[in-house]
Amino acid sequence: MPDQESPRFGWLSSHESYQPEELVSQAIQAEEAGFDAVLGSDHFHPWVDDVAASGFVWTWLGTVAAMTENVELATSVTCPLFHYHPGLVAQAAATVDRLSGGRFILGVGTGENINEGPLGFAFPGYKERIERMAEALQILKRLFSGEKVTFDGDYYTLDHARLYSPPTREIPILMAAGGPKSAAFAGSNADGVITSVKDPSETHERVIEPFMKAASGSGESPVLATRWTVWAEDEDEAWQALGSMRGLRAPGRLEAVDPKVLRERADAMAREEILDRYTIVSSVEGLVEAYAPLVTEVSADYVSVQIASLDAQRTIDMVGKELLPELRRLASTSS
Repeated sequence: MPDQESPRFGWLSSHESYQPEELVSQAIQAEEAGFDAVLGSDHFHPWVDDVAASGFVWTWLGTVAAMTENVELATSVTCPLFHYHPGLVAQAAATVDRLSGGRFILGVGTGENINEGPLGFAFPGYKERIERMAEALQILKRLFSGEKVTFDGDYYTLDHARLYSPPTREIPILMAAGGPKSAAFAGSNADGVITSVKDPSETHERVIEPFMKAASGSGESPVLATRWTVWAEDEDEAWQALGSMRGLRAPGRLEAVDPKVLRERADAMAREEILDRYTIVSSVEGLVEAYAPLVTEVSADYVSVQIASLDAQRTIDMVGKELLPELRRLASTSS
């Protein structure tokens, strides 16, 4: 990871919400606004079918690499277990890293059925997925190191595989974790952890502590903490802002393959039932209150900002001018 001041602040680009060409513009604007990193989600299917998008994050990353100069780029997150073979993810990550001049961070996770099921892949339980991740991380690291890899695992096979356009440096691999098992696994097998924060004390207990304990003695172990907020003046505006993501809170999300089904289920729910699960703010003070704990309590190395709003460009500009300076001030006074 770059030897730069911590925390670093990232803008999370939602590929489920905006078309890729619009997200390129957002990434360029985020760099101009003072963000240190730009992250991209990786979905094959979105969460609803009516006001959604689902661009290919790897093509987008290559374009953003060419259109920016300083921001780090990251997947948040990609799944190297099913429709992507881990060797293919290694090739994609190495290419983005070269095109960006060594600015890429690989964020990985154990996946969601809405991305695997539509392509015909069975989506097994956690036990198999974490076993797959163990093999995938071995493969990624060996290929990144320049090794010619022959691998005969329980889930993946490689026969003299090698990256002939390897990364020019060691690409950091951060793994998403929401509980102690995944956090400890990330501490032992990945270079860092990605976690979504709702309650900072719970995140510390369930993710940060088991991650750090497992990573003890392994050197630098960065934490990337993300929080999702909604910028809206009232309930109607919040509902519009969440339009492309409302299926994320619908029943059966983990089994679904069709965004139409999730959209119908979400729209059959009371709006309050969905909106109550999000942090809705209408002022800079509200944003500071939402994100400050990631700096002062979680002590994240990276703080990822994801804000659903009706005007992304205006939101990015406002965050750069008003939120980031305050979060950096808090970081300097709490360090």
